[in-house]
Amino acid sequence: MFKKKPNGNSLDTPPVAETNTQAAEVIRVWAAPGSPVQITLRTTWNDAGAWGLMLADVARHASKAYAKEGHDPVVILAIIRAMFEAEMDTPTDEPKDITER
Repeated sequence: MFKKKPNGNSLDTPPVAETNTQAAEVIRVWAAPGSPVQITLRTTWNDAGAWGLMLADVARHASKAYAKEGHDPVVILAIIRAMFEAEMDTPTDEPKDITER
């Protein structure tokens, strides 16, 4: 009935979500200093491998965003890949269901 007031730190809604009624948000990630990252997601795709494609797209978008701030996107992408592999090999935490309180 009533929506929660959005946090002033939320990102803008992308154009596809405003123009395509079939668009769906699949992941939302929040980070706060000194706290673990919190993620809300929908499985969305029948093929779980689609998440690998999406994560690769996110990494490339992040490297381009850093490039706009003067960083070398090739170096940034290498850092992202290295940290991804390290976290996959040796997780720094375990996912917890934040819907269960």
